[in-house]
Order: sequence, then structure tokens, then C-alpha cells
Amino acid sequence: MRVAVAVVLSAEDREQLETLSRGRKVAARVVERARIILLASEGKQNQEIAQICRMTRRTVGVWRRRFAEMGIDGILKDAPRTRRRRTLSEEVIREIVRKTTQETPPARTHWSTRSLAKAMGLSPSTIGRVWRSHGLKPHLTRSFKLSRDPRFLEKLDDVIGLYLSPPEHALVFSVDEKSQIQALDRTQPGLPLVPGRSGTMTHDYKRHGTTTLFTALNTLDGTVIGTCMSRHRHQEWIKFLGLIDRKTPKGKEIHLIADNYATHKHPKVQAWLKRHSRFKLHFTPTSASWLNMVERFFRDLTQNRLRRGAFHSVEDLVAAIEEYMTYHNQDPKPFIWTKTSRDILEKVTRARQALVKSTSA
Repeated sequence: MRVAVAVVLSAEDREQLETLSRGRKVAARVVERARIILLASEGKQNQEIAQICRMTRRTVGVWRRRFAEMGIDGILKDAPRTRRRRTLSEEVIREIVRKTTQETPPARTHWSTRSLAKAMGLSPSTIGRVWRSHGLKPHLTRSFKLSRDPRFLEKLDDVIGLYLSPPEHALVFSVDEKSQIQALDRTQPGLPLVPGRSGTMTHDYKRHGTTTLFTALNTLDGTVIGTCMSRHRHQEWIKFLGLIDRKTPKGKEIHLIADNYATHKHPKVQAWLKRHSRFKLHFTPTSASWLNMVERFFRDLTQNRLRRGAFHSVEDLVAAIEEYMTYHNQDPKPFIWTKTSRDILEKVTRARQALVKSTSA
């Protein structure tokens, strides 16, 4: 029969243990350990102490032995935990990374932790740990396209120069149209947000028509000039340019940053610009809409007002957009551009090299 280690307390140890067992500012685990030792000093066995303290006999035995070996210091501190040995070899880790980045599973576009774990005879949690340590996220993709504009560098320098060092006594606007905004109405009312349950909206909807939002974002102060029209031809673009002309001080030059949409380069648009010499048009490189700052405003509009909205008609949709722009202009916050042309060019160069390497592999 196994006999528990006898516990004999000095008067000083007993006083300290009793203080710990009653301490309100002492960690609960230390209070429990002090009670175990006090009960053990009374001659009680581990099973009896375990019943009194409502814990396992093994736990009682651990702290009885720790006290016998180390005294009170042994119950005040937790034993240092041994670090778990690494179970994966470097070769296995390299193979997980290689397989994730260079292969795809049968009949699928990308690996999941379960599919790769099955293929390699490992656990999904092991695959997940390796992915996290190497920053791998096979389930995510990002949109990407390199511009092939032969005047890329020239246009890049022009636009970035307007952002970082705009001309004095001039206004710089980032302009574009957000076309085909749909007035979508849900087939049933959604349930409201309540504690413990998110708001709901039906997956299906009714279409009530579309509108196009023409917007000019002032890159200095973040205000917007905008209007909605039913179409987005060169006629509507000229009307929008006229709105900018009326809404801005007459004595200032107007620099407009726009993309390469054919409407913006129509001969009648060019003729209008010649008649209004204070307007200067600057084009972003092709396939580089990310360089147009107004796209950020369109993203916020979509996320904050349109995506979860329900509109019974085009008029409702237009009213919601105009309300959003009015609210935005009450407390505008400009989008601060920080990247220089050199920063962007270095990133584009790396992307080109990576693209060439992946296509030639």
C-alpha cells in the first residue's frame, strides 16, 4: 500500500499557511494549496483531502510532495513547464509550404487544411500552424493587374505630383463615375439587430432600375461634388464638368484626375475643355484605377450606404446617395496619399519580375 508523504509543520510555517488559506488578495490556487498542506499536517490522507477540497487525489499528492521537497516556496510558484518538442522536421515543413504554393489538390483550385492534411498524413491543426507561421492563406485571393500603358511612368509622376505637391491657387479633383448602381429592394423586411442575433436581410431582391453617380473628390479637403444621371455618355460627362465649373471659384485652375474611359476623351469633351481653359485633365495609366483617389469614396459609399440598403425606386436610391454626400461634406476627411512615384514603381517592378518568373516556371 502506497503511503503519502508525512507533513510536519513548524509553528512559523503553520502561521504562514493559515494566513495564505484565509487571504482575500491571494491567488485562489495558492489558497487551495495552503489548505491541502494544513489538512495533510492533521494526518489526513490524500483521498480524504481530495473529497474535502473537491479536487483529484493526484492533485493533492502533487502539492503534498512539492511541500515536502521545497517547503512553502514550492506551493507559491507553479513548476516551470517543459517546452513541447517540435514534432515536425524541417523537411516536412518545407514540403507543406512547397505543396501549398506550387500544387493544387485534384479537382480543386486550392488546398484547405483538411485536404492537405489528408494528402500528407498529418492533422489539420498541424497544417494550420505551419500556414500561420509562414503567412499562407490559400483561401484568400486579391485582385491584381499590371498596367501595360507605354506612358505609365509619365502618367504616374503626373498624378502623384498632384497628390503630394498640388499647384498653388488651384483645385485638384479626383473624378469618375460609378455606373449602373442598382435600386435593389428586398422581397421581405429584414429582422432588426438585437442582442444575441445579427440583423437579417433576404438573399433575393427586386430591381427597380439604375443610376450613375458622377463624383469629383477634392483631394485637399475631402469634400465631394456629385450628381446622379440616368446614363453615362459624353453628354452627361459634359454636364458634370459644367456642374464643377459652377460649384468652384471662377479664378482658380481646376485639375481633374480621371481614368481612360472613352467618354472622358470624346471630341466634344475636348472641345468643351478648350472653351474652358482653366480645366486641366490628367489621366491615370490604363488598368490603374487604384491610382484614382475617388475610388476610395465609392468604396465607402457602397459599404456604408448602398450594400445593405433597400430602395423602392430609383428616386429613393438617388435620395439616399445625395443624403450620404451631404452628410459627408458636413465633416469631410481627406484621404492622405503617402506613396511616392518611386515607392510605387519599385512595387510594380517586383510584381513584374514575380509575374515573369511564375509564367516561365
